[in-house]
Amino acid sequence: MTAANRVSATTFSTPSDQEIVMTRVVDAPRRLVFEAWTHPEHPPHWMLGPEGWTMPVCEIDYRSGGAWHFVWRRSDGSEMGMRGVYQEIVPPERIVSTESWGGDWPETLNTLLLSEEDGKTTITSRVRYPSKEARDAALKTGMKEGASASFDRLEEYLRTMA
Repeated sequence: MTAANRVSATTFSTPSDQEIVMTRVVDAPRRLVFEAWTHPEHPPHWMLGPEGWTMPVCEIDYRSGGAWHFVWRRSDGSEMGMRGVYQEIVPPERIVSTESWGGDWPETLNTLLLSEEDGKTTITSRVRYPSKEARDAALKTGMKEGASASFDRLEEYLRTMA
């Protein structure tokens, strides 16, 4: 997808010492964006980060208190995974969940907000870290590039769902 075809580029901000906020506007109704985020058949098509990754594991127990688990695999066979627990679900506008990468990475609290206007959905993803140091370490991992690539894919994938 070319930049000209996007409704908007993904923007990143750090409104506090412990937060990263990612925002993207896509040309799709909120109900479709919500479905793409919450049904396990969809994230493996778009939530992939940089080129060369697949998502062989996408488990979603979509209920308050339910767990989710994703595993990504690179073409060289290396893997990374993350998991979390849904804290709050308000279809089709809000999802709050924990996120843990394991190892030395701290658990975060993630809030996804979806708002719709004129058939376009604004996606706001807020990630709250336990400290400024943890937030800054996450920013150094290439998360901006990976998240931007995933949002680009999401926008393209949503066209196939309509």
